[in-house]
Amino acid sequence: MGIKEFDIAGNRIVIHELEDVCDSVTGRVLTGSWVWESALFLSHWMSNQAQTKFDFTYKKVVELGAGAGVPGLTAARLGASRVLLTDIESLVPALKKNVEANGLGDRVLVSQHVWGSDDFYSQLDELGEVDLVLVSDVFFDAAEMAALAKTLKRLCGKGTTVWAANEVRPLTSECLIELVNEGFEIVELATQLREEFSDNSTSANSEVFAVFELVPVNEDSGRKAEVSSYIGTIDGPQLE
Repeated sequence: MGIKEFDIAGNRIVIHELEDVCDSVTGRVLTGSWVWESALFLSHWMSNQAQTKFDFTYKKVVELGAGAGVPGLTAARLGASRVLLTDIESLVPALKKNVEANGLGDRVLVSQHVWGSDDFYSQLDELGEVDLVLVSDVFFDAAEMAALAKTLKRLCGKGTTVWAANEVRPLTSECLIELVNEGFEIVELATQLREEFSDNSTSANSEVFAVFELVPVNEDSGRKAEVSSYIGTIDGPQLE
């Protein structure tokens, strides 16, 4: 733990990782203030999109379950005009510290938000229509997906894009299927082995990471929420 620096396609991101942040109820250590590989994968992938397909300039971005905030901070470095980083109350001080460490306080805000609650919507009203929503490494508990879906539906306008990155695990499939049940179409955008984007990887690592687009299906459109057959057969790093 401590201060870490990451080079995301030439953009320097400084992160303070804390190991003494604990849940106020259970007392267990909250690992959300640590940087996880899914966040790095998403950030590198976003940087590639910025060069080819997605112009971040003047975009308004929200990161849910931001943890240390690497993807959201990357979005700001790529040109987003306003970024809102959100997580549970215990992780908010560390997020604010990371915003300050990167000198991005003029366009990156931090807010407490528990998925499914209405605790930050006044800030959303000030932000206006959101262009991009980011989530990483949140697909580990299928029971949480209904609450996540509620927040995503509140955030998504007609022009909103949602990108989600996760390590491919059996639980990933369960979570994505729950999101389908909540009215989202899941589109696989990219997959990559850990050693292809992580400086900390060794030849022994074989983890696979994926980026998905989550598309809320309008009930009036007649379309059905779908998930690719690939997702339904995820079984960890055996993916080709």
